[in-house]
This record gives sequence, C-alpha cells and structure tokens, in this order.
Amino acid sequence: MKLTIIGGGSVRTPRLIPTLVRRTQNLGLKELWLMDIQPEKLELIGGLCRAMAEEAGASFEIILTTDAREAVTDADHVITSIRPGYERGRAVDERICFSHGVLGQETTGAAGFAMAMRSAPAILDYARLVDQLAKPGAWVFNFTNPAGLVAQVLHDAGIQRIIGICDSANKAQHAVSRFMEIPMSRLQHEVYGLNHLSWTRSVKIDAEPDGSNGEEVLPPLLKDPAFIQKTHMQMFAPGLRDWQGTFMNEYLHYFYHRDEVLHSLMNKSESRGEEVLRLTSDMLEQLKQADTIDQRLAIYRDIMDRRSKSYMAHARGGADRVQMKAVGDDDEGYAAVALGCIEAIATDNPRYTGLNVPNNGSINGMRDDDIIEVACWVKGDGVHPIQVGDIPDHQLQLMQDVKQYERYASQAIRQKSRALAAQALTVHPLVGSYPLAEKLVDAFIDAHQEWVGAWT
Repeated sequence: MKLTIIGGGSVRTPRLIPTLVRRTQNLGLKELWLMDIQPEKLELIGGLCRAMAEEAGASFEIILTTDAREAVTDADHVITSIRPGYERGRAVDERICFSHGVLGQETTGAAGFAMAMRSAPAILDYARLVDQLAKPGAWVFNFTNPAGLVAQVLHDAGIQRIIGICDSANKAQHAVSRFMEIPMSRLQHEVYGLNHLSWTRSVKIDAEPDGSNGEEVLPPLLKDPAFIQKTHMQMFAPGLRDWQGTFMNEYLHYFYHRDEVLHSLMNKSESRGEEVLRLTSDMLEQLKQADTIDQRLAIYRDIMDRRSKSYMAHARGGADRVQMKAVGDDDEGYAAVALGCIEAIATDNPRYTGLNVPNNGSINGMRDDDIIEVACWVKGDGVHPIQVGDIPDHQLQLMQDVKQYERYASQAIRQKSRALAAQALTVHPLVGSYPLAEKLVDAFIDAHQEWVGAWT
C-alpha cells in the first residue's frame, strides 16, 4: 500500500507513526508519502517521523515531497491535514471575531467559516487530483477543519469518496472505556449530529453489529458524579446535563454556554489561536536548534503535551486537562480513526466508529445529502451509517439551523459569493445578524486575500 498525507509537515503527523507501525502488516503498507508546501517544516517534521518509525522498527519507507501530483499518483488512500493561512490565519480569525463581539473558534461559527473559506477550496483541488491520479477506489480522509463543512463542500462538488475525520465523534466511547476499564473493541456507541455539534445517547457492552442486545451503560454513568468529573461533561451546567440526557460533544459548550464562553475568551490576554501559534513557532525553532534526534523527539513530545493539556482550558477555569488512562491499544485521536477505516476498507474487516458522511436516511428530518456526524460500520465496500431515526426536537432544530448555514456556506465558498456568505452567517445561531455578517465576511476576505482570492 502507498499511503499519502497531504500536509505531511503538520505537527499532527508524527502522531500517526506509532499506529501505522502497529497496523503495517494488516495494511500491507510499503510507502508513506508526506507532502507539504513548506519544505523546511516538512524536513523537520518528516525527520521526526522517520526517527519515530525507526525507533518502533517500522518496515515501510517514508518519502518527503513538495509535489502533490507525485505524492498522489497511485496512492491507495490519501489523508488531508492542511492549514491554509497557517497558524497565524487562525489567530487573525479569532481577533476579527472578538472585535465584532462574536465567538471566534476555528470550527464553529464565524471563525469556522473563515477557516473553511481557505481550507475547503484547497482540499477540493487535492481531492480532484486523487480522483485523477490515485488508484481506483482511493478514499480521501480529511482531518482539516472544519471537518464537517469541508466534507459538505466536497460532497456538493461531486467528490464521492470523502470522509470527515474528527476524534470528538468517539469521545463517549473512549470515556466509557477508560472509566470502566473496558477495551474499546467491546463498546458500541450511538453518536449523531453534525461535526462539533453531536450527542451520544447510548453506549453498549458486547452489542450485536445491529446494536441489539448488549448491556447499556451510558444512562447510569451520566448520573454518576465520578464519571462527570473525569470527563468534559463537567463543563456543562447540571440542569443542562439532566435535560439533554446524552454525552454531549464538548463543542456544544459554545452553543449552550455561549455568553459565558464569549466573556471568558474575550478577557484572555492570549487567544487559543495565538497560543497554538506561539507553541508551534517555539517548537519549530527549538527543533532547528537541537543537535540530536533524541533532543528533537523530547522537544516535540513536551510541547505537544502542553498544547493538549491547555485544550479548552477556558471551560475549566484555566486548569490543565487531565485524561484518564487508556485501556490496552486504545489509540485515541485522528490517527486511530482514519487508519482504522483504511484497514477496514483494505481487509474487509468491519470497524465501528463515528464519522462525517452523507446522511442517506440515517437521521430523520435531515436530507440524504447532508453531511452528518454519525456512528458507522466501515467495510470493504465502503461506509454505512447506522439507522438513528428520530432524535429530540430541540436537538434536530439546532442541527437543522447549523446545517442550513453549512448549505449556504458551501454554495458561497464554491461560488466565491459575498452575498451567500453573508446569508450563511446570518442564519448561524452564533451570529444571527445580517449587517454583522456582512462586516465579518468583508473582514475575512480582506485579511486573507492571498488565500481566498477575489470574491464578488
């Protein structure tokens, strides 16, 4: 197998290596191609990947390139993990949002749209290259934010084999596994919603493939104070937890606790984007100065650990994130989701996981061509969402409102239309004002002209 990562210079890339090494035999992996448009960063991160692969006894070759066509040609599958505008673009988006009094978060609301303006067209170009040059049946597994909206844009543009990957879709499964010390392979969760707007209403132990039988464990855990305190559910108000009766995606905090989150973020001296920019810049500079590969690996692991601990710290009063210990080979993160899907498609060994894919009748009240976040079975013949059926009216309404935004946003991005962009942000629950939407769109286009080009 030839596996290609577009955006191979991403700081996330080294985290795929341990999982790839463990899956090498099942995948038949021979070549891992890392492609990036930043040669110096690619050499630094690619060097780390090679060192980690050698340390783990990998048998596959790692090839670095800045040529996308070369990287994609004859690839069996492609992972996309790019950041047009780089970390600085994210920081700029957040400050534009805060200056207009709205939430700035790169996957949610106005800043999510700004990120999609830059990322979706670039991913679409790469996906078309995959269709032209990769092996027949190659899938694109997209890590790039906002994963759900990017997948919607590509699907609307006619790309058929696109899967949006986000590890938050499987957080309930991970939380139950770690809290109850049960291997992930024995758990089956029912997650539904949109990317960063999803709920999990069931987690069963040893269920049948169709979800029947098995022991349901989630409802009592949602009433267990110990479970709440060990998971991100602690950030939600008790009354909200009781009302929802589900394991909520952590990004619902931006919707259900909007005003307090906005106040907290606007009063921080450093935004999350600015923090990530600082940490990434520090890492790259230290990697350049390090004398040995062992020093580089230590620098990488230390800074990525610091970055992980401060994730959504505003919801914990600034405290570091503390995670429960994994059970067995529990590979939490994007790597395990994407590589698990690739292995399932390659070997026809079914895998159950949460993904961003077309609805196709899964959730009642959503269109078939809506990209949703839902539990799926992945097999040799593709991806099969579970049948969710009816969901609570208030959750469906929020889904439909945000999906209406995504439909307008997809059209706006593909047509480069300021008018459609303003309409998209107007219907988004976190913006909701046409004059404000127009100002935001103009500010984003002015700030990122190099990346988004001319909009009419």
